[in-house]
Amino acid sequence: MSYAKFAVAPVVRTTTGIIRASQRVRCRSTTVASRRSPEEREQQQDGGCGVVEAEPVEVISQSRSSANPDPLEKIHIDFDNTREAYRSKNSLELLRSLLVFKLCTVDLLVDKNKELMELSKKLLGQWMFEKLMKMTFYGQFVAGEDHHAIKPLIRKNQAFGVGAVLDYSVEEDLTQEEAEKKEMDSCISEAEKESPGSDHREKKYKAHRQFGDRRGGVISARTYFYADEAKCDIQMETFLNCIKASGGASSDGFSAIKLTALGRPQFLLQFSEVLVKWRRFFNFLAAQQGKSEMTVLEQKLELEQLKENMTELGIGAKDDLENWFTGEKLGLSGTIDLLDWNSLIDDTTKISNLLMVPNLQEEFHNACTGHLEPLLNKFTAEEERQMKRMLQRVDVLAKHAVENGVRLMVDAEQTYFQPAISRLTLEMQRKFNREKPIIFNTYQCYLKEAYDNVTLDVELSRREGWYFGAKLVRGAYMYQERARACEIGYEDPINPDYEATNRMYHKCLEYVLEEIEHSRKANVMVATHNEDTVKFTLEKMNDMGLCPTENKVYFGQLLGMCDQISFPLGQAGFPVYKYVPYGPVNEVIPYLSRRAQENRGVMKGSQRERSLLWKELRRRLVEGQIFYTPQY
Repeated sequence: MSYAKFAVAPVVRTTTGIIRASQRVRCRSTTVASRRSPEEREQQQDGGCGVVEAEPVEVISQSRSSANPDPLEKIHIDFDNTREAYRSKNSLELLRSLLVFKLCTVDLLVDKNKELMELSKKLLGQWMFEKLMKMTFYGQFVAGEDHHAIKPLIRKNQAFGVGAVLDYSVEEDLTQEEAEKKEMDSCISEAEKESPGSDHREKKYKAHRQFGDRRGGVISARTYFYADEAKCDIQMETFLNCIKASGGASSDGFSAIKLTALGRPQFLLQFSEVLVKWRRFFNFLAAQQGKSEMTVLEQKLELEQLKENMTELGIGAKDDLENWFTGEKLGLSGTIDLLDWNSLIDDTTKISNLLMVPNLQEEFHNACTGHLEPLLNKFTAEEERQMKRMLQRVDVLAKHAVENGVRLMVDAEQTYFQPAISRLTLEMQRKFNREKPIIFNTYQCYLKEAYDNVTLDVELSRREGWYFGAKLVRGAYMYQERARACEIGYEDPINPDYEATNRMYHKCLEYVLEEIEHSRKANVMVATHNEDTVKFTLEKMNDMGLCPTENKVYFGQLLGMCDQISFPLGQAGFPVYKYVPYGPVNEVIPYLSRRAQENRGVMKGSQRERSLLWKELRRRLVEGQIFYTPQY
């Protein structure tokens, strides 16, 4: 399926001290056990960097089907061993970490960090200001100014078993008023401007000025605002350079992109609304067959009854319905599930024709008009071209990722954009993940629907035979999402509390791990700083016989955070990656501002990382290694 003709259909288809093992090639995994106190467990949050303690366990065999697998050597990963955890850091780097983490606990500095940085720039001058930033916050959280400057850090991390997910972190430093204006201009169609309120739009999927600045309440995700098509082309070139840099720096790197950087967000809003309405229509039809209480994959609609229901509702003529449900795969079993439903609409070049939705409100009141209705009363030729350009940019990036041997992480965004983002990412996976996992979708596990989304996409990958790739995160937009839902008046999409999100994360993760165990065609990045989740993953890998050297399960953390978990895992043979931001000092200040805010909560909630840093500095001082230099 080419992206010029993309069907935006409403229902679309070792080190010493860490490892003690024999020199024979073995498949290794580790079960971890916590030694923390109950009080420390209560303090642990997703951003927390508590250290994982691992107990020696019997290592699993490479083949679960072997009748008499040989006993394997045990492995012990000691996350309390600061000598090994900080082998990649010199003492000045440890001191810098201590200083930065301490500053992040001072409320005044964090709350006024942008103003203080601007004042420092005026007082010190540009040159001295950049020097100061590189000695502190910039040096802690950012790899360098461009793709040439970041290579030494990437090479060093690789030498200690840690890879890179490159992320060009430059953002516009807009005022709130400027951000709101840009958002409203780019999210409202010509039809809405001419006749406000005349279209069949839901308020969740419409722009609202009070939430126009999408940076509000978000501390761990960068934000793009649409200016024009030329700016989107520039941002695509930036992503291309990032992909090339990742390919040149390593043979197994990742690069991160955001779809809101690649086109007008109006399209993402509209397409998301269409997808949600058609899924809701499927649920409505399932309820008519008495199957509303089933899980999403268990809902299999009887084909003949489905045709009758749709005919009664006036959704398509009888001949049209016969054509819809006729095909090599559809209807052979006499039932239709949601994945079958998503494949019913044919490809078409005129995207706007596919932004059609059933009038659900009228249907539910038994007063259906008998027709599918357009989401918008008017759709201009320029809006059509803008949609296609976004799809073409996505296609260009995916092709370059393949050519450069780089895997592409598509970041998750707000729930009013996410259905469209996930659908576009899924289409990329269907096209580019045929031989190996290239495209990875991101699933936010603080969402109530996260498990349904994961299971549906895994099932589609099974049926079509491509490699499923997922990054699991808890989520970055909780406060903003809840405030928006409450004020505008729609259901809160977020799980009720942190523990519910933890359960959702582990449920989604276990499902993907079971799929890996079953087929070895699924892949997952466990993107978290949460100690309990890291332990959970290692335990499940051991139970299921998943070998870290198979490179099916990855771990991910942010550069400058949680090193005492990342590096021991990497040196023990587990695939671990740091999200590596880069960009000029002045242009990554918004990113650094968020890192300061994020670390405030982390450092106040846990003293573990700072205590380990002090422990290592004291050890080096006592043993005469205060001038230690990493060897690699």
